[in-house]
Amino acid sequence: MTTTPGTDPAAAPASPPTPPPPPRTLVLGATGFIGRWLVLELLRRGEPLAAAVRGGRDTAKDRELRRWLRAHGADDAPLTTVAADLTRPGLGLSPGDEARLTRVRDVHNPAARYEFGLPRAEAHAANVDGALHVLHWAATRSGLRRLVHLSGYRVGRDPAPRHPLPDAETDALYARLGAYEASKQLGDAAVRVEAARLGVPLTTVNPSSVVGHSATGEAGQYVGPAELVRQLWHGRLPLLPGTARTFLPVVAVDHLARFLAAVPAHDHGPVHAHTVLDPSTPPLAELVAVVAEHLGVPAPRRLVPVGLVRRLPRALTGADPETLTFLSEDTYDTTSADRLADAAGLQHPPVIPLLQSWATRLVAEGFGAGDGSAPDTGFTPDTGSAPGVDSAPGTGSATPLAAIGFATVAGSRSFLLGDREAPRHVLLHGAGADADAWRRVAARLSEPALAPDLPGLGRSSGATAPDHHWLAELLAPARTRPLLVAHSTAAATALRYAADHPDRVSGLVLVAPPHLRPDSAVVAKLPSHRPGAVRRAEAALRSARRPSERARVAALLASSSTPVRLVPAPSLPQAGYPGELALTIEDFTRSLPSR
Repeated sequence: MTTTPGTDPAAAPASPPTPPPPPRTLVLGATGFIGRWLVLELLRRGEPLAAAVRGGRDTAKDRELRRWLRAHGADDAPLTTVAADLTRPGLGLSPGDEARLTRVRDVHNPAARYEFGLPRAEAHAANVDGALHVLHWAATRSGLRRLVHLSGYRVGRDPAPRHPLPDAETDALYARLGAYEASKQLGDAAVRVEAARLGVPLTTVNPSSVVGHSATGEAGQYVGPAELVRQLWHGRLPLLPGTARTFLPVVAVDHLARFLAAVPAHDHGPVHAHTVLDPSTPPLAELVAVVAEHLGVPAPRRLVPVGLVRRLPRALTGADPETLTFLSEDTYDTTSADRLADAAGLQHPPVIPLLQSWATRLVAEGFGAGDGSAPDTGFTPDTGSAPGVDSAPGTGSATPLAAIGFATVAGSRSFLLGDREAPRHVLLHGAGADADAWRRVAARLSEPALAPDLPGLGRSSGATAPDHHWLAELLAPARTRPLLVAHSTAAATALRYAADHPDRVSGLVLVAPPHLRPDSAVVAKLPSHRPGAVRRAEAALRSARRPSERARVAALLASSSTPVRLVPAPSLPQAGYPGELALTIEDFTRSLPSR
């Protein structure tokens, strides 16, 4: 770069950002569960792309989508954002956004209201009127190659669809199926009929139940089969609707995104329809049993006919009547989808590992409810903040806590976060919390950490051995000699482990141990906890408050040959405390003898 003598290059005005290339593809519903994975796949393919976002550029939705894309390794610079409203003719596009889309040749519409209990008017506006508005707008594209309409499970099977239906038939359909499924059936028929009339090249894609990412299990959608897992996890699924032949097939969200992205290049001619599902999905009862075994919870004791469940009060069964229409013994012809997948080089991921990783992720995310904070921790935990989320000082970490998932440790299905093989720090929570309480602290540590849910607490089941023996088995694979950081009631576990294994631990940081703050801990009921976890946490706190137990902890502390740092916690959570605690841990680590 050349500069004029005497000038400071840093002071020169920044060049305006390079505008993204004119988009050739438009994705509606781009911030939705399936839409964002489709946008990610298209960006990875180098496709010039526009994403329709309610409100448009530089809105909270736009910024959140771009953050998510970047977190998943995509360059969002080629992405154009436009403001669209599917409930309005012409998609409510401004003249400027309309001009940005003049070169669009492929239109993907995965937008829908996927929600049970919707008012009929809302479902119809989004899933029927919205689908038609997208079709009519696509028909105005002079260079249109394909409209890809994401339809619904168990719809689109009528070889001669009718639109519009007489009012009486429409009313009967809504009454029989509920607002969501009825609107999806009506929308599918409307698009197929109108596309033929207008000469729009159309592909409808009918996916089965869409679950998480094939490798990470990442979900982001908590209705449908995710609700079954939630009920199973919380012990509210003693009986399973259906028969031994009930089939609820699944498809990984990333496989579906790759399939959708491949459609325009492989489908030719006026109309195609594909049913996308993994035919190797086990029958529903086996599927639920696989998930139950993986999570370490009881599977339903017996099957109950769907018709009987419909007649029972919802308060008794816990089943939403709209979800019951998805439970059948039907199988589906996937020939056309399989042919396209073969041509595009796509294969379904192994279904059992997919189900297991998805179930783990659902539990880790608290089924979309968030994990809250536990007053016992003495600092403010969270479940997804990036390093540096508050202004507290801290070193920052290149390896924030990520879910390892469930592992069997001393008979416990134990939930683990972080790095089990090379942790520099092992973070043990108190009785009123779980491993998520350590996220803000771990994000400020410069070396890897391991944070488990202790046995019987959080998401871990009870162990067959005392907690310090469980900890020994947990740390057996570790190649490091970590520092143990224990909060509140976990201090006793850390001290007992260090007494038995002084050569396996470099030091101890005890945060607000019970003999310093015996009455401060409070149990919080977090949404991802196992049934009985709160009861067990309360029992652990009662035990820790007993004079005899406090005396044992004090004696272990006095006799410890392992270096110990005591850290009193503030009486109330403070925004800067995670950073201060991380600095204390790092300073103490540096003061220890070399590893």
